[in-house]
Amino acid sequence: MSVSTPTYPVRVEGHLDPQLSRWLWLVKWLLIIPHVIVLAFLWITFAIVSVVAFFSILFTGRYPRSLFEFNVGVMRWSWRVGFYAFSANGTDRYPPFTLAAVDYPATLEVAYPERLSRGLVLIKWWLLALPHYLVVAVFAGGMGYAGWHGGLVALLVLIAVVALLFTGRYPKSIFEFVLGMNRWVLRVVAYAGLMTDEYPPFRLDMGESEPAAATFVVGAPAARRPAAVSSRRWGAGRITVLIVGGLIGLVSLAGLAAGGAGVVIDQTQRNSAGYLMSGAEDYTTNAYAFVSGTYKGGAPGDLVTLSDVVGTARITSDSAKPVFVGIAAPAAVDRYLGAVSREQGNSFTTPASDYTLHEGGAPSTAPAAQHMWVASASGSGSQALTWKPKSGDWKVVLMNADGSAGVSSTIDVGGKFPNLLWYGAGVLGVAFVLLLISGGVVFAAVPKARATSDEEEIR
Repeated sequence: MSVSTPTYPVRVEGHLDPQLSRWLWLVKWLLIIPHVIVLAFLWITFAIVSVVAFFSILFTGRYPRSLFEFNVGVMRWSWRVGFYAFSANGTDRYPPFTLAAVDYPATLEVAYPERLSRGLVLIKWWLLALPHYLVVAVFAGGMGYAGWHGGLVALLVLIAVVALLFTGRYPKSIFEFVLGMNRWVLRVVAYAGLMTDEYPPFRLDMGESEPAAATFVVGAPAARRPAAVSSRRWGAGRITVLIVGGLIGLVSLAGLAAGGAGVVIDQTQRNSAGYLMSGAEDYTTNAYAFVSGTYKGGAPGDLVTLSDVVGTARITSDSAKPVFVGIAAPAAVDRYLGAVSREQGNSFTTPASDYTLHEGGAPSTAPAAQHMWVASASGSGSQALTWKPKSGDWKVVLMNADGSAGVSSTIDVGGKFPNLLWYGAGVLGVAFVLLLISGGVVFAAVPKARATSDEEEIR
């Protein structure tokens, strides 16, 4: 007797319930919220597991089977939720909370590959899959398998459920077309997730079941099956531990990125004077002054103040006519410029375009005649103000040196950040330790493969 096998390693099927509720689809978005929350963590772990698999394939040519089964389980769980909700709305049976293959109208299986190409893993998930990504963008848009964010699949499912609402029937032709598009998307997910080297076909296989192809004879000698890990061994405890390990890994990757960025910035972005500057910006107004928002320097006795982080601050100005840049306490600035026409910022680093004009008159004196400044610089051309931030609140003022209206200057702000290298190295160290912990937690959570005979698997 001959039976058929599917033409692609990813097998996606969904069987339409004959009696669907006309109204239940209106609240399915609410019913699937528990699944969406769990799947959000599972897909984060899926991504981290895929990174681990990437390096495993690159160095050994193998996808660790336990991790493979986990990622297949995440896809399977997602497909069941999508089939129940807005990727198909093909059943009213509530999807189970499990990675395992169970009796449900929507099924997904991916054949485990014994070997994968070490070279192909470098390019297939981004370069080779790019044409498919364009098709998937049309089919799925921004839609996940548990929710609707656009795309042809969501549009057709919406049309189908509206028809269901008024006629009591789900149009079969739409269902089969939707299944074909979902099948295409999930094939691409598996390929981009490094789970197969077989390129997804540019073919819309519509219908509830996978198309059949090559046949084999039942009763013929079968090759010994490789060691298997049963989905049933992925219990709630293991899944929870793996998610925790994945989240720790995600934090460690963020720490590695942040710490690495700190080290790179410290070593490559300083100017000749050793300052890290924000970038020059033009400040121009017909008023008499620019007044920044309040800089909060902390209070004496604080464990860490901005002064500890910034070190020495530097403000440079470049203007055709003499300008004045000064730093003073907010109360003193308000007394001097409270009734003056000025541009007011909302924070210490407000961009020039976000300053707000406050109407008023002219200042009573030129800025240099005031004795409130803790640091100042004035003149035309390039000028630099340096200041060691103190505790308390402060504002920066930019005016013409003679106090006249019409201020225009190019301003650049920065600081020494003397400990940035050590902060970056410290974050890298902590992130590396977290990465080791994450690897240990994931290793502990993954069930170990054990060889099983065909008879044991059948039982």
